[in-house]
Amino acid sequence: MRKSPVVVFAVLAAVATACSGGSSSETTPAASSGAPSSAAPGEASPVAPVPKDCGADYLAQFSQREKLAQLLTVGITGSDDATNVVTSEQVGGIFVGSWTDPSLLDKSQLDAVKALAKVPLMVTIDEEGGRVSRAAKVIGAIPSAREIAQTDTPEQYYQDTLARSKALKDLGITVNFAPDVDVSSQPDDSVIGDRSFSDDPAVVTKFADAYIRASNEVGLGSVIKHFPGHGSGSGDSHTGAVTTPPLSELQNKDLVPFRDLVGSGAAVMVGHLDVPGLTDPGVPASISPAAMSLLREGTGYGAAPFDGPIFTDDLGGMAAITARLSIEEAVEAALVAGADNALWISTSAVPQVLDRLEQSVASGKLPADKVDASVLRMARYKGAPLPC
Repeated sequence: MRKSPVVVFAVLAAVATACSGGSSSETTPAASSGAPSSAAPGEASPVAPVPKDCGADYLAQFSQREKLAQLLTVGITGSDDATNVVTSEQVGGIFVGSWTDPSLLDKSQLDAVKALAKVPLMVTIDEEGGRVSRAAKVIGAIPSAREIAQTDTPEQYYQDTLARSKALKDLGITVNFAPDVDVSSQPDDSVIGDRSFSDDPAVVTKFADAYIRASNEVGLGSVIKHFPGHGSGSGDSHTGAVTTPPLSELQNKDLVPFRDLVGSGAAVMVGHLDVPGLTDPGVPASISPAAMSLLREGTGYGAAPFDGPIFTDDLGGMAAITARLSIEEAVEAALVAGADNALWISTSAVPQVLDRLEQSVASGKLPADKVDASVLRMARYKGAPLPC
């Protein structure tokens, strides 16, 4: 894996599980592990330190409700909305959308919001380029992914992405929900269309890899989407249910970029996709335990296991979910299924969502240890300092 700021986040994960320390009372006899003792007869055996659980130290600063809030990323309308939801609930992330007051895209304003958070706050955006561009008026516009792949080399795209990623970071953005790694030959103006680099998975992988490397280099989080592949789906998840080809048919096309990029340092966004042979009827991938397990374990599509953050696609503004579930039900279902972070487009329901999640933990439906694991994954991705 390449050395980068995002990789540093992964190193923190290793530190969290491997570091040791504490007072001299936190010791055990060396002989207890079966190791030979170096003490002379009649002397006390030397002692070895017991590893200190750095993750526990990090988690201890949160109430259960605040841990759950760390697993939410919510769309905000402007500075006041962001200030309120961070102050009142300590959400883990905010999302700058097309409806957000553009004046918020200012480092001083975003820094003021970040200062209200106990731990690093994710400030996220959709800035793919082309028709999905939320910061074009601030950092400039670029062509669609499809046009870029037809006119540029991956190296040119890498250099352009370096500049744009740095510009986003300079505004105060910490995570960009890009690149789109869907493999598609659909018309430009369809739901994926020209957001896809190509209908050739190798081309998609090369350009997405260039994007991720550039983002990593400047310390901007990247997110590949929409697992397990929206490019051949039957419709638009914004307006209704989407069915993909069967899982077996995704293996050599749609899943290839995810398989190749799962170790790149990027997070993964799971789409609202009904996948025959994978998801149960009426249970799209974003709330499907089977889809989360496929990504997490990797064995079902020939990939390495993935231990980075799993985001959902928007749970609050897309009919593929909203026609089936309330936002409280959808967020609970996503986290129970195995997502680490639930994304939706407004702050109004955050208290009700957290009420439901607290009840879910209390009942055992959402295991507390699963919550803790997700909080720590998000901490490592955000570069939160683990105290060890």
